[in-house]
Amino acid sequence: MSLARTASMFERQADACAELGSPLYAFLIRRAARDLLEGGPCATAVSGHEDAPGPDAIALRLMGGVHALVLSGRAPALAAHYPSAGGSCPSPVPDTVWEDFRATVADHPDWLKEWLTRPPQTNETGRANLLIAGTLHALDGADLPVRLFELGSSAGLNLLADHFRCEWPASTGSDAGTGGGAFGPADSPVLLADAWRGTPPPPLGTTAELPPLRFAERHGCDLDPIDPRSPEGALALRSYVWADQPERAARLTGALQLAGRLPTTVEPVGAAEFLRGVSLAEGALTVVWHSVMRQYVPAAEWALVEGELDRLAAESTPAAPFAHVSFEPRRTPDWREHRFLLTVRTGRATETVLAEAVPHGLPAWPFS
Repeated sequence: MSLARTASMFERQADACAELGSPLYAFLIRRAARDLLEGGPCATAVSGHEDAPGPDAIALRLMGGVHALVLSGRAPALAAHYPSAGGSCPSPVPDTVWEDFRATVADHPDWLKEWLTRPPQTNETGRANLLIAGTLHALDGADLPVRLFELGSSAGLNLLADHFRCEWPASTGSDAGTGGGAFGPADSPVLLADAWRGTPPPPLGTTAELPPLRFAERHGCDLDPIDPRSPEGALALRSYVWADQPERAARLTGALQLAGRLPTTVEPVGAAEFLRGVSLAEGALTVVWHSVMRQYVPAAEWALVEGELDRLAAESTPAAPFAHVSFEPRRTPDWREHRFLLTVRTGRATETVLAEAVPHGLPAWPFS
C-alpha cells in the first residue's frame, strides 16, 4: 500500500509538471510512478520514504537528485536529453529518455539515497514578483527604507529582490488598453518577464512613479541554508530547477551573479526562534516575508511563528510600521485544490488578499 500511495503522489506531481509547462518532467515522473509499482530502480531510490507526507515532494527530490547527476557530468547519456545540460528532447518525449533516466537511477543508488533526504530548495526567484508587489502595497507610496526578514530563505536569493526587474505586457481582452509596465533596475541580471496578467495590485499597477525599493537590512533564516557562492550550493539550486524550463534557469543564473557580489547571511535557525529576535525600528518599514515554505514547518512551530507575527503587528506604529507579506498555497472549503495567494497584513489591520499566481510566481494576476 505504501508504494501504491507513493506512486499516486508521483502521478499527481506529473500532472502538476504538465500543467506548469514541463513535459519532460511530466513524462519521467509518470514513468517513475509505474516503475515504483514494478519494484524497479525508482522503488529502491525512494525506499524509506514511502510514507512521507505530500509536502515532502519525494518525486521532486528524486528529480533533483537525477538532475544534479546530469549537471555534474555523471550521467552523460541522460544529459543528451536535458536542455539544461545542452541536450534536446523532442515532443512527445521518446521512450529512450525514460530508459536513460531509469539506468541513471539504477547506477547511482547511494547518491540518490542521500539526495532524497533533502527538501527541495529552489529559492524560486519568480516568486519575488509577488513579494515585491506586497511590499510596495505595504509602503503605499512612502519612500521608506525596508528592513527585510525572510522565513525559509534557502540560499537567500530573494533577499536581493530590490535588485530584480519586473516587467508585464499591456492587457488584452476585457482590460484591453491598459498599458504594460515595469519596476526595478533596468540593468538587472534577474528579469521577471511577463510578470502579470492584467493590472497588478496598487500601487504597482498605477501610473504613479514609485520610488525604488530600498532594503536597508536583509536577514534570512533556514534550518539548512545553502551557500549560493559555493559550487555545491549552486549545483543544488540549479538541480531543483526543472531541466526543460530555461527561463527559470536564466533567472537563477542572474540571481547567482547578484549573490556573488552582494552576499547575504541566512541564519541556520527555525522561523519562530528567528522572529523572537526581530524588533521594529523608527523611520523604516519592517517586513517579514516568505514564499511557499509554510508547508515544511510543523504545526506547533507555525503556531509560535504566528504568535511572533501578532506581537510585531501589535507593536507597529506610524513611526515604526510593520508588514507581513506571504505567498503561500491556501485551501478553503470551496476550493478543491490549493490556490497560491499573495496576502499582506499591514500593522494591526486584517490580512488582505491581493493576488494569485502559479506556484513558481510567474505570471500573477489580481485576486478575484
